[in-house]
Amino acid sequence: MRAVIQRVTDADVSVGNKITGAIAKGYVVLLGVEDGDTEADADYLAEKITGLRVFEDNEEKMNLSIMDVEGEILSISQFTLLADARKGRRPSFVKAARPEEANKLYLYLNEKLREKGIKVEEGIFRAEMLVRINNDGPVTILLDSRKLF
Repeated sequence: MRAVIQRVTDADVSVGNKITGAIAKGYVVLLGVEDGDTEADADYLAEKITGLRVFEDNEEKMNLSIMDVEGEILSISQFTLLADARKGRRPSFVKAARPEEANKLYLYLNEKLREKGIKVEEGIFRAEMLVRINNDGPVTILLDSRKLF
């Protein structure tokens, strides 16, 4: 399971002309579910996401977590994070989980984040979405439950 975590001042996601999710200060989490991922992968990411200390404290050091700042999360499923572009010019997505399994784990991760007391807004799974992100910093962190990076 792969995630791109972006610290934001605010963000929203639209499908068509309708906003389906919006947050203030917090994270945009772009999530790719890989074939073979399990709830254990989602549990790992939930712990990492909520424990990351990338918000500034009073001394302007990245020392606070999303829990500390009472931030929010906009969670977007994004299978393209599993793209393999090493050969040729067209990315391969064969490592991405089947949609049914990917959606199940995407929703599971979001529920795990909510259980920690975080407001989580969502995109629409498999929809053509427009995501507006005001990346703060910019701060962008890559996470992989298989610890490939």
